[in-house]
Amino acid sequence: MSDASAPPPDSRRPRRAPRAEERKLDPERSCRRLLDAAMDEFAAKGYAGARVQDIADRAGLNKQLIAYHFGGKEGLWNALNRRWARREETFNRPDAPLDEVMARYLHLALDDPRGPRLSAWTGLTGAEPEAEREDLSDMERRKQAGEIAAELDPGAVLLLLMGAVATPAVTPQTVRSVLGMDPASSEFREFYTEQLRRIVRRLAEGGGRDGHGNGDEHEHERRNGDERGNEHERGKGHGRAGGG
Repeated sequence: MSDASAPPPDSRRPRRAPRAEERKLDPERSCRRLLDAAMDEFAAKGYAGARVQDIADRAGLNKQLIAYHFGGKEGLWNALNRRWARREETFNRPDAPLDEVMARYLHLALDDPRGPRLSAWTGLTGAEPEAEREDLSDMERRKQAGEIAAELDPGAVLLLLMGAVATPAVTPQTVRSVLGMDPASSEFREFYTEQLRRIVRRLAEGGGRDGHGNGDEHEHERRNGDERGNEHERGKGHGRAGGG
């Protein structure tokens, strides 16, 4: 008795390996197309949600080429990380001031938000190949050079700056609700870049309530005194207006 649930033998299509001409036809271009397609799929669906077949379809290539060139989905992920590291080397140079470096990161995120969005997806799903520990040597060096105040932790500073750069790309609605600006506009780009630069430059200044920044504390107290004085004057003015 035959198995009615099994498809006829002729309907079974074995996985087709990439043809020799496909492998020889500009492998560099094929790899680039696959990486670009993987970036789109990962950014849209996260690492866990992205399917190899969808990546291949988006690239317009046989999915067996992914296994041939990268060994699978994780290999694509690792290749994307290596490509990002090479790109990062072009603008995160040791001789560039920290505010300039962060402005470049911001512009990259605004021009191509897929990276920050992919990072957000990865955090939400909790599914990714094992991540490497972030290299803080550059931030440590900048602290030693005086770009970061002595009482600030380089890792904490990096987290804050990463959030400042990623927010416009990951949650653009936050920009609209807080600043009333379109994060895709040149107005926002110019304004936020300048504000980010100023904030980063302030990182070199000491100060706080731990006794390291008395000058800043005195300035804070002076401003509070001025504000109290202004409130007092406004109160007197309201009294005169109400009393005729």
